[in-house]
Amino acid sequence: MSKRRKKTRDTRYSRYWQPRWWPTWLLIGLMWLLARLPLRLQWALGKLLGELAYRLIPRRRHIAEINIRLCFPELSPREQQALVRKSFHSNGIGIMEIGLAWFRNPERFRSITRVHGLDHLQAALDRGNGVLLLGGHYSTLDLGGSLVSLYIDADVMQRDHNNPLLNAVMTRARERRYGVALDSKDLRGLLKRLKQNRTVWYATDQDYGRKGIVFAPFFDVPAGTITATSRIAERSGCAVIPFSHFRQPGRPGYDIHFLPPLANFPSGDDLADATLVNHTIEQEIRRHPDQYLWMHRRFKTRPSATDPDLYKDSA
Repeated sequence: MSKRRKKTRDTRYSRYWQPRWWPTWLLIGLMWLLARLPLRLQWALGKLLGELAYRLIPRRRHIAEINIRLCFPELSPREQQALVRKSFHSNGIGIMEIGLAWFRNPERFRSITRVHGLDHLQAALDRGNGVLLLGGHYSTLDLGGSLVSLYIDADVMQRDHNNPLLNAVMTRARERRYGVALDSKDLRGLLKRLKQNRTVWYATDQDYGRKGIVFAPFFDVPAGTITATSRIAERSGCAVIPFSHFRQPGRPGYDIHFLPPLANFPSGDDLADATLVNHTIEQEIRRHPDQYLWMHRRFKTRPSATDPDLYKDSA
């Protein structure tokens, strides 16, 4: 593990009292205060934040426009643009919800949270080989994870934040809700937790470069998809259960969905496995397509090095 990784994993607040960390502490304090506002007001402020991002961050808007144009060709240009804008609003709300996830007790939201398919998870745990929760980068990412902890005991794999203090706050918050917050590269730790019949949250739906991938369709577009999911399931014998979490349209509330375990997984065919994973995540996104992180360059890595950059104008 690099020195930088060790530094970002230091969660002792006593390490961050120097003046250079004061701006970050001010941001954390603002997040704490905003998390005390009524949920409807937070959603309204989040929508406003998303609208500002839509207008003021053209690079991210361009990325979302390309992704939605590729993934929803059946929509008219006007409908596509409306979805882009709505996705910025949803992700703005998601930023506001980070404070709720980090600083509020999820019990406060139990009465407005509906859970579907929890029996699939329990049946898989009864097999004794652990469960890999196949998640996605929905705009409810942090709060969804906090709400999940009301119903299950789980661990999480996370990519450490570049700001060590924010990473400390995030990690401590997640470990209050989950069991262990594993580094995203800690495969050994993941397998150890699965061996202990633990449930571990895991996401595969981003572009991680050309190493260890196959190109599988995602909304019918070839997307670099990691094969590690198959390797993990093969080595551990765990069940792979897709799950998702969304805001309920029109009123403050949340839905959490647990699906049946992926059948015949791993199959021994990396492309077939990656196609199944992508299709499953795609079907969940279609529940509420605006509540997905379309600002990520999901199709950055192309099947051939000579293929054109789909996001060229955003560089």
